[in-house]
Amino acid sequence: MHNYISRLTIFISTFFIAVAAQATPGINMPYGVTPISNDIYNLHMACFYVCCVIGAGVFGVLIYSLIKYRKSNGAKAALFHEHIGVEMTWTIIPTLILIALAIPATIVLKHIHNTDESGLTIKVTGYQWKWKYEYLDQGISFFSNLSTPQDQINNLAPKNEWYLLEVDNPVVVPVDTKVKLLVTADDVIHDWWVPELGVKQDAIPGFINENWFLANKIGTYRGQCGELCGVNHAFMPIVVEVVSKADFEKWVKSHGSATFASSSLTAPTTNAKPAALMTEADLMKLGKEQYEKTCAMCHQVTGLGLPPTFPALKGSSVVTGPLSAEDSLVIHGKKGTAMQAFGDQLDDKTLAAVITYTRHAWGNEELNKKNKYPTTIQPQDIAKARK
Repeated sequence: MHNYISRLTIFISTFFIAVAAQATPGINMPYGVTPISNDIYNLHMACFYVCCVIGAGVFGVLIYSLIKYRKSNGAKAALFHEHIGVEMTWTIIPTLILIALAIPATIVLKHIHNTDESGLTIKVTGYQWKWKYEYLDQGISFFSNLSTPQDQINNLAPKNEWYLLEVDNPVVVPVDTKVKLLVTADDVIHDWWVPELGVKQDAIPGFINENWFLANKIGTYRGQCGELCGVNHAFMPIVVEVVSKADFEKWVKSHGSATFASSSLTAPTTNAKPAALMTEADLMKLGKEQYEKTCAMCHQVTGLGLPPTFPALKGSSVVTGPLSAEDSLVIHGKKGTAMQAFGDQLDDKTLAAVITYTRHAWGNEELNKKNKYPTTIQPQDIAKARK
């Protein structure tokens, strides 16, 4: 009797959990705001209900058999080797169920990869650990980095609502517009995943995968990298802002190539005029901000790194040695290691600021002065080092 009650309790609990999963936000997958996400949700729920019916039938028969033919009632087991009717039934019925589910699944899958008649094309490139977005028709290009403060990450400050799901530069797209995504990666495999948009697309180095979405509701939608891409996999979120078409046009005008050329988040541009000299204080301020945004994930805020993959910068022979060695490493990266080439990611001003900061921080300034190596570098020096 005790076993019967236990099994019945489990069965009833499973039923109510299934009902709760369908009704409670955060437990079930989101319905989303795109036709694809709606189709995926409906397919998911159809499969879910089919599984519930199958589960109820199987466990119902099982529980009935356990009660009806239990030993205490004097039941005796039947002896037989095979039953053609039963074997045909449990082969044919599952086959029909699978076919019935495969047909709508194939239709949805075909729909997912139909990028025809797109109104906007965005190239998405995954980096360790950030995203680069290029609006191919608008001439806009920028990097999107995690903007959660380091104090929150290090448990030195209360975490806000969007902890690890906030960025400095979100993707901005117009509502009711089909957006074509060209997804690739620069280093390792990443995955661009925004559940409410119904998009989860692998970003593979050397390949460009296509996907799309059409958001029918204005709002902000968040996602993350869906591939285990390294030690800071959790620190490359995705934020998509869906705005009205009029607001999108305003955003394009205010974030055109001329504006982004001066941004620290874009690739460098060749300027006719040399950049003005920056004070050491300005370089240190900008360098600290950019270091914590771009470099601290690997080398840590303390400069101690995560050896052996991410070496320490505190007391490092690179940042307390000849300036040309650090310039070359930061601009061109180092093959065979996790050190990226930041020359095509940051402009001269920002690179100069980051290098200046690393040559001053964590006691490195004293070592550089002792060894008679420079501690400050100007944007013009970076421009020369690029050549």
